[in-house]
Amino acid sequence: MSAKAISEQTGKELLYKYICTTSAIQNRFKYARVTPDTDWARLLQDHPWLLSESLVVKPDQLIKRRGKLGLVGVNLTLDGVKSWLKPRLGQEATGIVRAIRDYQGPLKEHEVTVFVRRGGPNYQEGLRVMGEVGKTTGIPIHVFGTETHMTAIVGMALGHRPIPNQPPTAAHTANFLLNASGSTSTPAPSRTASFSESRADEVAPAKKAKPAVPQGKSTTLFSRHTKAIVWGMQTRAVQGMLDFDYVCSRDEPSVAAMVYPFTGDHKQKFYWGHKEILIPVFKNMADAMKKHPEVDVLINFASLRSAYDSTMETMNYAQIRTIAIIAEGIPEALTRKLIKKAEQKGVTIIGPATVGGIKPGCFKIGNTGGMLDNILASKLYRPGSVAYVSRSGGMSNELNNIISRTTDGVYEGVAIGGDRYPGSTFMDHVLRYQDTPGVKMIVVLGEIGGTEEYKICRGIKEGRLTKPVVCWCIGTCATMFSSEVQFGHAGACANQASETAVAKNQALKEAGVFVPRSFDELGEIIQSVYEDLVSRGVIVPAQEVPPPTVPMDYSWARELGLIRKPASFMTSICDERGQELIYAGMPITEVFKEEMGIGGVLGLLWFQKRLPKYSCQFIEMCLMVTADHGPAVSGAHNTIICARAGKDLVSSLTSGLLTIGDRFGGALDAAAKMFSKAFDSGIIPMEFVNKMKKEGKLIMGIGHRVKSINNPDMRVQILKDYVRQHFPATPLLDYALEVEKITTSKKPNLILNVDGLIGVAFVDMLRNCGSFTREEADEYIDIGALNGIFVLGRSMGFIGHYLDQKRLKQGLYRHPWDDISYVLPEHMSM
Repeated sequence: MSAKAISEQTGKELLYKYICTTSAIQNRFKYARVTPDTDWARLLQDHPWLLSESLVVKPDQLIKRRGKLGLVGVNLTLDGVKSWLKPRLGQEATGIVRAIRDYQGPLKEHEVTVFVRRGGPNYQEGLRVMGEVGKTTGIPIHVFGTETHMTAIVGMALGHRPIPNQPPTAAHTANFLLNASGSTSTPAPSRTASFSESRADEVAPAKKAKPAVPQGKSTTLFSRHTKAIVWGMQTRAVQGMLDFDYVCSRDEPSVAAMVYPFTGDHKQKFYWGHKEILIPVFKNMADAMKKHPEVDVLINFASLRSAYDSTMETMNYAQIRTIAIIAEGIPEALTRKLIKKAEQKGVTIIGPATVGGIKPGCFKIGNTGGMLDNILASKLYRPGSVAYVSRSGGMSNELNNIISRTTDGVYEGVAIGGDRYPGSTFMDHVLRYQDTPGVKMIVVLGEIGGTEEYKICRGIKEGRLTKPVVCWCIGTCATMFSSEVQFGHAGACANQASETAVAKNQALKEAGVFVPRSFDELGEIIQSVYEDLVSRGVIVPAQEVPPPTVPMDYSWARELGLIRKPASFMTSICDERGQELIYAGMPITEVFKEEMGIGGVLGLLWFQKRLPKYSCQFIEMCLMVTADHGPAVSGAHNTIICARAGKDLVSSLTSGLLTIGDRFGGALDAAAKMFSKAFDSGIIPMEFVNKMKKEGKLIMGIGHRVKSINNPDMRVQILKDYVRQHFPATPLLDYALEVEKITTSKKPNLILNVDGLIGVAFVDMLRNCGSFTREEADEYIDIGALNGIFVLGRSMGFIGHYLDQKRLKQGLYRHPWDDISYVLPEHMSM
């Protein structure tokens, strides 16, 4: 059912109809389908068991989601089913826009105002649609993009902050992505150092900090020359890293190789700007490390089941100094073993359960920073002066946005991950930032749970941290609940009063950290601290430069409606893209429900028509009678020889099919065309026979090597009787039978053979069944549809011969000499 999303009802029907079993469950499946238009009285007539059985009601499809959505009713009576269906049937959710349009009356009546804030891929289009809905319905809808941080609209809705009068300038994702210059070269570096590094030697901090970084671990994790290995076939993440490298004007890609143990060594194609490059993929880590000694970072996309083993293996290579573990759900005991070994090896671990980290202008881990439009909008292509550390990967994107709008930008950002035992802590990274000259201020986004934030307080009191720190711990709303609250991350739960967000925010504030009153004010606090550093000369803002450009992927540009391209293929018979496979407009569930059979499916796929029942039956009869005609005919002979030569099924079948032509099998088309032309021209059968004799041409569909008027072909007799009994009209068949009378009077084996009968009967069917116009019928004859019947039918026989030879274990065939007449030219002497 899941392979092509046929309905659950149809799947169960197939199981019970075609899978025989003697188990107790056999034939116990009962169902009734209900729609908004169901006649309940008629339904009871068809299914009287509905009044006596305990019933289960649920929507078809929605596998794995019905329980979560409360869409299953169990142990109900029929009246209970009706009550359950009343508020649900026909009320499927169709999106926010549809909901606003459908309920605009109550929304206006209660004077509802809607606030929308959206970021992410193509957010401008979503905001545009929401804005238009507001205009067309008259409902006040305020839309905001990344220029407004995510909680600002809450304050606007509550009246705590003003609603901007001027809407944001309309922008399009592609405005800064399309390379107008047409250049294929790497963009020139816009800025390779922090805004403030040019003055770093002139302005000293207030007091000297004590050494803080543990020996063996590097203060600098990433640079413009950092090279990484990616574990896992994460092609989209790798392409994102390469696009980031390109807009940062790196000389070379940051991804040196990939490791994927489930394939052999090969190369994977990626884009580097406009060009295509190849990145090697290795089956094992040892080969990757040996061939790329310059690599010092591993980005581990392994699943929670293999992340531990692959990370432990990686730490055996001394060249690796940083490992990012993306997977969440790694057992805490294993995580603690990883942390212990990393301490011994001097390796920095970011994660588990993280998106990674980013160093603008230098390097980014996997999907950090989001899509390229977000990276450019947040100015992550060049370094700023602010470093941050967060637990949440999603919130790190919000920090990128806030910092880029309130300061000169991000110097480095790390999301340590939401697990209870992260591989590296807030303090690990804060101390690194303290010892990094380019970092002028630090932002920490903590959360409820754990006590790591208190180490920042101690660091400030002990003089280990001297740079300004802005911090906010998320989860202050937990105090509003009477019971313990587990937030999204595994570690986001306060087990004691000191682990609450409120307690930690208070302690940080008392230690001298800049703490806002709420997340809503975080951007304002960051901006005020930054402006103070600028006023004191600690940060000297540099002149902003236009962001570099990178070519937009075709798929993305097409999704945005920026380009159009003629399709390479067109199809009008089948569509597999939706919830259910569709044949010529007919869902596959309906095909089975109405028992259309092979003939009906052939009608849909070949002719785009739903043929009458007798036509479907005739097609199936044609397939039956053409399925095989013994091993001596050329097609079967070729198939047998290939099978005995050890060839596979497809090769053997193809060998047999290649013999089909005018002399073998192809007479269906030729007979149909020849008899149709004669009949349509108005000449009588005798004139037609004499004309063909005069022109020295054979009448296709007439004649048989074995059968004759005295030894009739039963296949022809069966089909002829069926056609005369069921077809509304058979003018061409009658014409062909008159021709047969003339030809058999000359020679008894010049009968209307099976090819000829199928050919003329098919023309009668196409012209007279009511499903085709005369032009359509003639077109199908001209394009060779009738030969398809012979090819499809005879393929069954060829496959049978192939299987028969394999079953009989027949050896290589060699034709006997005594069946070959060797006729060589006599020796000619000079």
